[in-house]
Amino acid sequence: MKICLSQINTIVGDIEYNTQRIIDEIETTRKAGVDLIIFSEMTIVGYPPRDLLLHNKLINDNLAALERIAAQTIGIGAIIGCVVRNPAPVGKGLFNAAVLCADGGIVSRHYKTLIPAYDVFDEPRYFDPAPSVQKTAFKGLNLGITICEDIWNFPAPDGNRRLYKIDPVKELSTQGIDILINISASPFTLGKRPIREYVMRETARRCGVPVVHVNHIGGNDSIIFDGWSIVIQPDGQISANTCDFAEDRVIYDTETKKGNIRPATQKIPERLLEALKCGLSDYVRKCGFKKTALGLSGGVDSAIVAVIAVEALGRDRVVGVSMPSQFTSQESLDDAAALAKNLGIEYITIPIEKPTESFLELLKPQFKGTPFNEAEENIQARVRATILMALSNKFGWLVLSTGNKSELAMGYCTLYGDMSGGLAVISDVPKTLIYELCEWINRESEIIPRSTIEKPPSAELRPNQKDTDSLPPYDILDPIIREYVEEHRSVEEIAARLGHDLRFVQGIVRTISRNEYKRRQAAPGFKVTSRAFGEGWRMPIAASWGK
Repeated sequence: MKICLSQINTIVGDIEYNTQRIIDEIETTRKAGVDLIIFSEMTIVGYPPRDLLLHNKLINDNLAALERIAAQTIGIGAIIGCVVRNPAPVGKGLFNAAVLCADGGIVSRHYKTLIPAYDVFDEPRYFDPAPSVQKTAFKGLNLGITICEDIWNFPAPDGNRRLYKIDPVKELSTQGIDILINISASPFTLGKRPIREYVMRETARRCGVPVVHVNHIGGNDSIIFDGWSIVIQPDGQISANTCDFAEDRVIYDTETKKGNIRPATQKIPERLLEALKCGLSDYVRKCGFKKTALGLSGGVDSAIVAVIAVEALGRDRVVGVSMPSQFTSQESLDDAAALAKNLGIEYITIPIEKPTESFLELLKPQFKGTPFNEAEENIQARVRATILMALSNKFGWLVLSTGNKSELAMGYCTLYGDMSGGLAVISDVPKTLIYELCEWINRESEIIPRSTIEKPPSAELRPNQKDTDSLPPYDILDPIIREYVEEHRSVEEIAARLGHDLRFVQGIVRTISRNEYKRRQAAPGFKVTSRAFGEGWRMPIAASWGK
């Protein structure tokens, strides 16, 4: 049997678009002699649909689309991800489903057993777990059909506990299956691919049959899906795989146990850059924006965001705005202009000294007798935000904010200032990794000016300001943030592991905690680490613990 792993980029809620893409794929692969085509999780609706699932019309439209798709399966089988109603009188009333269609109709329905409720997942809000799992026969082979989380329920190599009592893979393996199929929407994070590959290998080994895993591709809000759909044999060999961060299809032959093998990105900076480009491109396309704008300060953060935007969207859809104050160095002005020239983007200069002075004059009676401090500094950042948002309102541009994870963690950013925007592209990228990205981008030629990378980072909101005036060096700070935010370690554990003074670590954790109110008001940003500020981060604001 020839099986096609079809990796298409769907749009959440656009059932007509998604359905037509599915039908087109079915027609193309049928002409290529494919027997069974497999799509990713919730293909018809798009993933994650979140509270759209509370609308009955969406469910009805999705079921009507399923019937329309099934009618197109003459001479071919198709496994479709969709939403199916649960007729039981108790429960949420919906199943996350994988439906096998063939010969113009529906052959069998299979429901997700393990319903995740961690990080960015909140599926128990909408779905009931499958009451049972059953194999299904197609073209002389017994198929075990699972959905995403269903294959992740066994102890990991690091000894982490299982999350669920039920093991649908174990149950299916006792039913005499020939192939285990998993349709998935497994988000990208740095370092996740080896874990996902381990899960697939271990599943194939446990079942003694090939595992066919079809993963979602594309960006939806803060979540990026990298694709990389694969077929893995019980001996651990990969027989077929799609590319990552792009639409693709590959064919696997069950008789020869061979299929198409695509090259995949390997190095961390490369994978990160591809992920952010994918996320930005889809965010702009799916939200209907034509152009983007960002403040170009001459620093590495805005430089990285500008490069990502140009590579994702094209130079004609990116506008760089320089907004110098009296504290902006000539070196920064030169670096911003050089970057804009290297990228070939439109470059606007709007000085902010006069509007800033107007605000200070307005506040002079209230500020009388007080020293210059963050209040005056932040006015500059808020003037810049006002300019960018005015351009956005006038021309419909999407404003890209340029803050990184290190700054967001420590609150080293201005609420209603540099935090303003429609999308925070690098909000989950630590500062140290920003520098690695710069070197990767410049690996063949200098795109980001060398002086931008080498000069000490500065917000340039007061004379001779450096980030290290307010923060520890980033190579010291970032590991502490990672230990606390991503690994959930206590201050005592962090101090012992990294060899720092306990009070030093306590100070950093205290700063992270007290800036939660800022992060709650930040622009949405892409999740690229195992624990990002945003949808999966649910820390209270009014709390005092672990400090």
